[in-house]
Amino acid sequence: MTNEAKITTNVKKSGPVKKKKTKIASLDRRKARAGWFFILPFLIGMVLVYLPIIINSLTLSFQEVTIKQGILVKTFVGWANYEEALLKDPNYVKTLLTGIGNLIFEIPAILIFSLFMAVLLNQKMAGRAAFRAIFFIPVILSTGIMASIDSMNILDETMENPDSMESGAGTNAAAEIVSAVDIQALFANMKIGTGIVEYVVQVINNIYDIVNRSGVQMLIFLAGLQSISPAIYESCSIDGASSWETFWKITFPMISPMILVNGVYTVIDSFTAESNIVMRAIESAYDKSQTLSTAMAWVYFLIVLLIVVIVAAIASAFVFYQRRD
Repeated sequence: MTNEAKITTNVKKSGPVKKKKTKIASLDRRKARAGWFFILPFLIGMVLVYLPIIINSLTLSFQEVTIKQGILVKTFVGWANYEEALLKDPNYVKTLLTGIGNLIFEIPAILIFSLFMAVLLNQKMAGRAAFRAIFFIPVILSTGIMASIDSMNILDETMENPDSMESGAGTNAAAEIVSAVDIQALFANMKIGTGIVEYVVQVINNIYDIVNRSGVQMLIFLAGLQSISPAIYESCSIDGASSWETFWKITFPMISPMILVNGVYTVIDSFTAESNIVMRAIESAYDKSQTLSTAMAWVYFLIVLLIVVIVAAIASAFVFYQRRD
């Protein structure tokens, strides 16, 4: 018997070599289990509290509620409420398009402003903690009872309704900080289009709301900026990179995951705010017909969900995730 035949016979007798299975879970699996543990209260609340409400709301949108002899009667009407909202109601679709158009302009302004302030507040300067607290104060003031007080602000109502002012101006210009004429005069020699001028005017006139709704995003950006290793900036400085190049080559890619998070958060926060004209239209329709307003809310929910998916898909294509292995 040759040596090759002996080796083959020994391999057959011994059988295939079995790999040892490691029973120790990897770090990623342990982190995943810890993540499920932390979101477990939310999942329990979602299943026990929110899911029945969602199912009841969806069912109500396909029904018509009437009261007969003191008894609440629900009748299945199919898509009648959705047809009423989208095809027969002359104001809902118009309000929906106007609200979406306004928020498409506001959301980039909120993200840009919060990122700009986060970069400034991340610099080493005296009183940095105080400045951070000052910029986060509007977030606290815009919640709870402070929001109710602000909504009843007489001065704010007067500025929004200049016809009630004793000056007798009778125009909405009194409630604006700047006008398109001012911006056009400023950009007269820059060949700026009218679309950009209108956008700048709208952003400046809504600066109060933009500052109020930028606090959470600013904190998220700050957390992302502070997670960047100073050694990376030191190496860029040694290589002679300017601050502008460092921002676009290092800072911006490193905080791109935070941009995605803030983008999704801002879309949801803006579309569900009480100041949103679509939300106010749905609330006003609730007094007339609960089923119709529920159908309007579901249409609005699907549109918001679609916009969130689009924003997440576009932003995720440019997100840079730092590998730590």
